[in-house]
Amino acid sequence: MEIILKEKIKEAVKIIYNSEVTDDLIQIQETRKDFKGDFTLVVFPLLRFSKNTPEKTGETIGNYLVEKFPEVSGFNVIKGFLNLEISDAWWVKYFGKMASEKSHLENCQVSNPETILVEYSSPNTNKPLHLGHIRNNLLGYSLYRILSGCGHKVIKTNIVNDRGIHICKSMLAWQKSGNGESPQSSGMKGDHLVGKYYVLFEKEYQEQIAKLMQEGMDEAEAKNSASLMREAREMLLKWEAGDNKVVDLWKMMNSWVYAGFEETYKELGVDFDKIYYESDTYKIGKDIVLSALKENILYRNDDSSIWADLTPDGLDQKLLLRSDGTAVYMTQDLGTAVNRYNEFKFDKNIYVVGNEQNYHFQVLKALLKRMGYKWADGLIHFSYGMVELPEGRMKSREGTIVDADDLIKEMQETAMEVSLELGKLADFSEEEKEDIFRKIGLGALKYYILKVDPRKNMTFNPVESIDFNGNTGPFIQYTYTRIKSVFRKAEQMGIHAEPDTLSEAKAGTKEIELIKMLRKFAETVSAAATGCSPAIIANYCYELSRKYNQFYHDYSILGEDDLALRNFRLVLSKVTSEIIYTGMWLLGIEMPERM
Repeated sequence: MEIILKEKIKEAVKIIYNSEVTDDLIQIQETRKDFKGDFTLVVFPLLRFSKNTPEKTGETIGNYLVEKFPEVSGFNVIKGFLNLEISDAWWVKYFGKMASEKSHLENCQVSNPETILVEYSSPNTNKPLHLGHIRNNLLGYSLYRILSGCGHKVIKTNIVNDRGIHICKSMLAWQKSGNGESPQSSGMKGDHLVGKYYVLFEKEYQEQIAKLMQEGMDEAEAKNSASLMREAREMLLKWEAGDNKVVDLWKMMNSWVYAGFEETYKELGVDFDKIYYESDTYKIGKDIVLSALKENILYRNDDSSIWADLTPDGLDQKLLLRSDGTAVYMTQDLGTAVNRYNEFKFDKNIYVVGNEQNYHFQVLKALLKRMGYKWADGLIHFSYGMVELPEGRMKSREGTIVDADDLIKEMQETAMEVSLELGKLADFSEEEKEDIFRKIGLGALKYYILKVDPRKNMTFNPVESIDFNGNTGPFIQYTYTRIKSVFRKAEQMGIHAEPDTLSEAKAGTKEIELIKMLRKFAETVSAAATGCSPAIIANYCYELSRKYNQFYHDYSILGEDDLALRNFRLVLSKVTSEIIYTGMWLLGIEMPERM
């Protein structure tokens, strides 16, 4: 409609004012909610042709459109803005085309699709996944689906931080206190078991620091002098040197963690096309750093550590290799980026990483550009805010993290309690109930997290998220199952939706409002892809569900006597359910058929 209106307005200017007008001067936007109308023309750029006031110019053009273009049923002028009302007949005709679409993502397809890598999860192998990882995984996986839905070739990647001093802490604590404990002997998931020893290391390490400080050391000296930290550093050096015993221990404990991660990913409904390991990519990074050193892009300090001077870029001095030759995070990120580009020749590499790493990714891009990698402009840090519980911030080294597995289980149990209280599952088998509880629990968790602007910090409230009313996943799921229920009843009555006869119906106000909302789906998905924000789709799904429920409350569907109108409402319900389903699918949320 915007394209048609542009042409008609150009025609109006030519006939009324005898002037040719270029497309860039015709600015059309959706009418703001607090004004009557569907599309608004900004009149000010046309005053040069009318030689009149904005109000008079708007009225003249509005009258021409109403007279010559029957699709415009009315208008009003507010200062320099011409608000145009589109006829109900046009909206019904438009809906007929929408109802015949094979996929509601057809209109989201980009003209120039790109190869895009999306990196998410990025766990450490010294602890289980927690609530922060859940937000990371949900954002990354949803972003993959949204970008893919718009026609891009998207590769889901993960970088596992499986080496470094933090890994050695868990290994050392297990070596000292584990007594051969394993997931099999303990009955614990492997990632939980390893995380237990990470917490144990930190507890004993803090005790050593406190004791050394009592003996007169300052805090920094005590941290460096504590025997546990010295042993952990020695273990890291042995690992990088390929010591067989250390490497074997590392492989064993990492295998426990990977098995645990895989269980959590499966429960959460996310996966990856390619997993990278820091234990591999840091080697590539070290070679890149040493090569850049030879080319005088980097410099060696007096203690033999290697640095980059990024002060000309408005950044700082950045350590890339320690004096003992061991690598830092930045080293492996250099190696990972180069390795990925060589493998996929990506247009963009999106890093889904929390906002505490903003500076890190500024440095990464600056370093790669300094080293001559022109594709570094395609590195994008999708910086998201932290997530907390109402009780406050999580601290993994103190063992106060909100465990992902526990939270997923809690959400499903809460879904069960709420569903049973509503008393609508009496005729369901136990297997069906379990599946519904799982979908509702995970839907509540995913939606509550994804509906928030990803760049903002958020507080996750499990109780609020499971509510069947308001802006929640269960509310949208319930709306979807309500529509499916209508179709089950229609089938029992022998009634079928007929998209080809929609033009015979005379739609009411709520129906037209619903069509207008459905029309916004494609632009909503495109906006979410451009802005890397699943929240745009999440909140659209809520608004669409809310409008449908208003329509459902005010209008009879199967009980309507006018057969053309009954059919129209049935098709309208069908398309609404399809778009709700597609929108929630883009968020990685499963929809139950009944609940």
